[in-house]
Amino acid sequence: MSANSSEDAAKLDATIAAMTDLEAAAELAVLAEKIAHHNQRYHGDDDPEISDAEFDGLMRYNSALEAAFPHLVLPNSPSQKVGAAPKAGFSKRRHAVPMLSLGNAFNDVDAHEFDARIRRFLKLDDAAELAYSVEPKIDGLSINLRYEAGALIEAVTRGDGAEGELVTANVKTIADIPHQLHGDCPEVVEVRGEIFMGKADFLALNAAQSEMGAKVFANPRNAAAGSLRQKDHSITASRALKFFAYAAGDMSSPVADTHSDFLKRLSAWGFVVNPLSITANGMNAALAQHQVIGDARADLDYDIDGVVYKVDRHDYQQRLGQVSRSPRWAIAHKFPAEKAETRLLDIDIQVGRTGALTPVARLEPVTVGGVVVSNATLHNEDYIVEKDIQIGDVVRIQRAGDVIPQVLAVVMEKRDNSQPFIFPDTCPICHSPAIRPEGEAVRRCTGGMTCPAQAVEGLKHFVSRDAFDIDGLGSTLVQELFDDEVIKSPADIFKLTAQKEMLMAREGWGEVSADNLINAINARRAIDLDRVIFALGIRQIGQATAKLLARHYGTIEALLSAASDAMDQDSKAWQDLTGIDQIGDSVAIDLVTFLNDDNNRQAIHDLLDEITPIAPEAVAEDSPVSGKTIVFTGTLMQMSRAEAKARAESLGAKVAGSVSGKTDLVIVGADAGSKARKAQELGVTILTEEEWLNLINGG
Repeated sequence: MSANSSEDAAKLDATIAAMTDLEAAAELAVLAEKIAHHNQRYHGDDDPEISDAEFDGLMRYNSALEAAFPHLVLPNSPSQKVGAAPKAGFSKRRHAVPMLSLGNAFNDVDAHEFDARIRRFLKLDDAAELAYSVEPKIDGLSINLRYEAGALIEAVTRGDGAEGELVTANVKTIADIPHQLHGDCPEVVEVRGEIFMGKADFLALNAAQSEMGAKVFANPRNAAAGSLRQKDHSITASRALKFFAYAAGDMSSPVADTHSDFLKRLSAWGFVVNPLSITANGMNAALAQHQVIGDARADLDYDIDGVVYKVDRHDYQQRLGQVSRSPRWAIAHKFPAEKAETRLLDIDIQVGRTGALTPVARLEPVTVGGVVVSNATLHNEDYIVEKDIQIGDVVRIQRAGDVIPQVLAVVMEKRDNSQPFIFPDTCPICHSPAIRPEGEAVRRCTGGMTCPAQAVEGLKHFVSRDAFDIDGLGSTLVQELFDDEVIKSPADIFKLTAQKEMLMAREGWGEVSADNLINAINARRAIDLDRVIFALGIRQIGQATAKLLARHYGTIEALLSAASDAMDQDSKAWQDLTGIDQIGDSVAIDLVTFLNDDNNRQAIHDLLDEITPIAPEAVAEDSPVSGKTIVFTGTLMQMSRAEAKARAESLGAKVAGSVSGKTDLVIVGADAGSKARKAQELGVTILTEEEWLNLINGG
């Protein structure tokens, strides 16, 4: 990492280090809301409001905050999100093996911490050999290629990680992708990689598009995505798309013990593997290759935005497993940020789904690393005061992680006739009081669902890809229907199916469009319970927490009943709720408060008249611990706590953070303390680590 990059990281660390827990928690909540919104605009609607640089900057700031305040990581953190929902127009196909996204490292310190986490999880000391595969991170479109008996039978985009678009005919026009594998291979082979467009081909395409008066693309990644998603595959064939292979999906039998050997098999089968990929022994060697690739970046004919490190041994990868969004055994190390100076023209206030008032800097457009930047978040009113940011100032901005802009500082020597910004104490949309509780960093509109901004953002969240994911009902249409007073609550969305004539009468609509939307809405009348819970838009309830709640309570009625009983924090219902792993008092308060609001309850009951939530499927029903609630305490000797928890959950167990009367098993390691004592008092079964391993391994 360069000296400048080290200096930038130090400044960011210093800024974050000065934050209190309350300030950091407020920042993380605002970031989660903003990133979810922009993710939907970019992936779901193909209509981004900000540049890639701005988006990645938000992600970097979020990651830095989470690293500094790990105890404040939100269940709905952007680090739990994967990809985007498939677009309407293509058939959908579920992946046999989910296509995960990657966590990010933004400097050498992050990379070393990733290495340390791996070693802690695997219980490897610093001297133990740990090899990494090091590969350029291509800025393109991820694809899964399925081969049976060596023949390409299916190509599916990543989509939301679980389900993607079927684009086989288009993919077969790409010369780098073999239709038949060379040599011996398993009966079923899934190969994953990145479809991309070279820089020179991108410029030529845009020149041709411009000459024809057709759409020009913002960058090679968008050009590749747009070219692949053509209804007419002859158009795809006319575009110069290329492909690098780098991973496996579903495989009927293993073909290698290490990732580096797997890459060799890919080459033997006829795929193109990036020539800059190497195997490095240890993180220092991996970082050296990061520098080599970074130095070569400007001369490459394709865009890369970082380097990917993957644990090389497949048995280690299997042990490490995954978290909600990404594998534990891989990370993307982004390139250093770039900086520029520009003038701050104005400050706007955006009102989010939870009422948070977020200041946004409107900037005089400036090019930073090839991307035009025109706005940036200012986080909250304290940030503006601390940095003494005024309208009219020249400010220094940085593209963090080679993507999103942050306002680093005011260039004081260039200040001239600037005007202080007065943060509003009323909502700019509904004019309700905007209250900032003592000790918190975020000011929130008190209008609730009577505030049009909160109501419409809640509806946009409800139909978003990770919630109800209704084809054809994107943010723009939701806004239009809300403005026309057609939909005001989630239940109203399902009542659209009885309003075909109204839909057909809309500008640009017809019978086909109306039928498509009605069919898409009806297709979501039966939907997984965790999606319903997430779609409600409860503060701090992200996908991972929604899944925990769905699995724990089983029905929305049971959750509502428990929330009612949990109003009393001395009740068993409250203890049961906060005993769920990863649900603390703060999350529980937000959940209970939301579900006991009369308006919210009525909206949920109205919704239940229209839909049928599907209870979560039991996991590993034949497991000896399936359905049991387990607590781990003390130091485990044969595996890390994280590995033990992951193993228990994979066998269908519920892992809780505290012991209660509903706990079935307590697994005690060395130095077990109060949890073991409480288990004895309650008569809960206690197992040693060896007894636990014998139980789950059939010993």
